[in-house]
Amino acid sequence: MMRNPLVDQRDVQFVLFELLKIDDLKKFPKFADQDKDMYEATIDLALKMAVEEVYSVNKEADKTGVKYDPETKKVMIPEGYKAALRKYNEAGFVGMIEDPEIGGMGMPGAIAMACSEIFTSASLSFTTYPGLSHGAAALIKNFGTEEQKNLYLEKMLTGQWGGTMCLTEPEAGSDVGNLKTKAIPQPDGTYLIQGQKIFITSGDNDFYENIIHPVLARIEGDPPGTKGISIFIVPKYRVNPDGSLGEFNDVVCSGIEHKMGIHGSATCTLNFGDNGKCIGRLLGQPRQGMKIMFHMMNEARLGVACQGLALSTTAYMHAVTYARNRIQGVHVTQMLNPEAPKVAIIEHPDVKRMLLWMKGYVEGMRMLNYYLAHNATLIEVLDGDAKKEAQGMVEILIPIAKAGCTDTAVLVTSEAIQVYGGYGYTADYPVEQYMRDSKITQIYEGTNGIQSMDLTMRKILMNPEQYNYTIMKKRMAETIAKAKGVVEDKYI
Repeated sequence: MMRNPLVDQRDVQFVLFELLKIDDLKKFPKFADQDKDMYEATIDLALKMAVEEVYSVNKEADKTGVKYDPETKKVMIPEGYKAALRKYNEAGFVGMIEDPEIGGMGMPGAIAMACSEIFTSASLSFTTYPGLSHGAAALIKNFGTEEQKNLYLEKMLTGQWGGTMCLTEPEAGSDVGNLKTKAIPQPDGTYLIQGQKIFITSGDNDFYENIIHPVLARIEGDPPGTKGISIFIVPKYRVNPDGSLGEFNDVVCSGIEHKMGIHGSATCTLNFGDNGKCIGRLLGQPRQGMKIMFHMMNEARLGVACQGLALSTTAYMHAVTYARNRIQGVHVTQMLNPEAPKVAIIEHPDVKRMLLWMKGYVEGMRMLNYYLAHNATLIEVLDGDAKKEAQGMVEILIPIAKAGCTDTAVLVTSEAIQVYGGYGYTADYPVEQYMRDSKITQIYEGTNGIQSMDLTMRKILMNPEQYNYTIMKKRMAETIAKAKGVVEDKYI
């Protein structure tokens, strides 16, 4: 177990192996060749790479940010990220949960979640690039034709090609049904895509050879609103039948956003088809765009919940280390003693209170995220009522985790600054970046107000017989029953 500034590795192991008992998954054929030693080795590798390759360049990446050349329309990401991304890709972390046959590791969701927490705690901006690549690849895996899978999946899951999620437009943010991007059918079955998308994370960069954009658009003549939306695969460079790169596909970045946080993440405005030469291919069936995109949105929302956890854990770890080493004042019991020695601020009651508050929320977020990811894995290996229960837990917990962890992250990172005092408010120390980075997590992939609507309407009231809510209450009652006699009744 290595010492690190990012996560409490002992608590990571406690949740994975003592609470969730992840290594019991080996009883299922899908995980029969895996064991605890393999999982621990994977997490150790993630920690080593995160500390040495990613955390080490995070400060400079935040300082320099992403650059855009208006003459060439090129987007340049921080140079330090490129070597780290290459090593991340070579280690196979992009497709951790995917089958080895398509370029993945075949790991359980909770192990992938632990590794995601680790890398994101090293640099949130860094993980937006592989994270979006995997999300776009998963859409093609789940809804693409065999031809589309063969063309795109392996290169995306090995990190050779990147990916995005293109929903938002100037007049269609949370109101996606108001989008104006259109798809014009062509005689060969393809579509000409015309429109503009904004706030596209990893929308363009100088790292990937190609970027595959899943784009929401409306086929000419289809009805207004969300029911008329389809989704298309639109690569930056066209892909030839043999998988080689073809000509430029008329997808241009017309600018990048200059943001409060996540400076190392390229947030782009993308113009599709300004010259009438942007070709897209339908993904799935016409007018099923929102249904298909929601599969990626659910993964993305769980990913953002992990971002909230990751920012909180690294803020807490930094605050603890600072409090142990910052000498200031005397012990509260020696305040009237002029000869009393100075002590580390971790000895002061109010600092202890802040740190314990942070620790409690961080550990709660970790359990929630890992538990959710574990249930996503159980959906794949269980059947019957057990499978249905796991599905119900995933559906109801995603908006809770996304909103809860990100709202809390803003508070935890703020408290970390408070532990540092005036120094925490300066750029000389890292915690101010964590608070700046945390704010966007409340906003993107569906604002937290939208998460509350999703939870109340889609996941509870519109859910047949309120099955999801019933299963969650059942699981809570089972946990409380197990706690009786172990935990004092006043805490139950």
